[in-house]
Amino acid sequence: MADGKSSIGTGVIDIALLIGRLLLAWIFLHEGVSLALNFSGAVEMAAQFGLSVPLLVATIALQIGAGLSIATGLFTRIGASALGLFCVATATLFHTNFSDQNELLHFEKDLAIAGGMFVLAAAGAGALSIDSWLRARGL
Repeated sequence: MADGKSSIGTGVIDIALLIGRLLLAWIFLHEGVSLALNFSGAVEMAAQFGLSVPLLVATIALQIGAGLSIATGLFTRIGASALGLFCVATATLFHTNFSDQNELLHFEKDLAIAGGMFVLAAAGAGALSIDSWLRARGL
C-alpha cells in the first residue's frame, strides 16, 4: 500500500479504534441516561454544587449526544473534543481537594479520559464508523 500500512494492520487499528470508542462512550452514555432517568434526584444533586437546571440539562444532552457521536463514529472529532473539554472542566471545577485521595483519583481519571478523548479527536474514528461510511460516499 502507498501509505506503508498493510490491510491486516489497518483492520486491527480500526477494530482497536472501535473498541476504544465504545469504551470511552460508555461512561458518558451511562451517566447521561442515569441522570435523565432520575432527573429529580439529579436536580437535587446539581443544586448541592450550585448548578442550575439548564446547565444540568445541557450536561445530560452533552453526555448522551457526544457519547452517541463517539459510539457510532458520527462527528467523532467534534464529540471527542467536546467531551475532552468537559472532562478537563469537571476535573478543575469539582475535583480539586487533593488532600482527599478519592477526589485526587477522580481528578486524575477525568484528565486521563480527557487525554483519551483528545487522542480520539486527533486520530478520528477509523474505518468502522459512520464518518468513514459518509466519506466513502462523498457526503
